[in-house]
Amino acid sequence: MNERESDRAREGGERIARVPVERTEGETRRIFELYRKERGNVPNMFRTMAHRPPLLRTMIAHFREVMAPAEVDLRLKELIAVAVSGFHRCEY
Repeated sequence: MNERESDRAREGGERIARVPVERTEGETRRIFELYRKERGNVPNMFRTMAHRPPLLRTMIAHFREVMAPAEVDLRLKELIAVAVSGFHRCEY
C-alpha cells in the first residue's frame, strides 16, 4: 500500500485499505470474480488480504473449510461472524 492509500485508509477508518476488485489481476481476479458470482460481492476481509495473494489463497482455503457444512449450522456461523465484527467495530 502506498502512502496515499494508507492516508485514505486512516481517513475512512480502515486500518488496511481494501484492494478494489478492478485493481486485481491473475489468480486474485479469478478468485474475486468467483466470489462475486457466488455471493454477489467480494468480502472485505478478502479485499484486504489481496495485498498479499499467497496469504489470500491460504485464507480462502481456511474460510471455505470453516464455512463448510458441519455440526454448526451455516446461519449460526454467519451470526457469529457478524457479532465478532460488530464487537471489533469492523465492517462485516
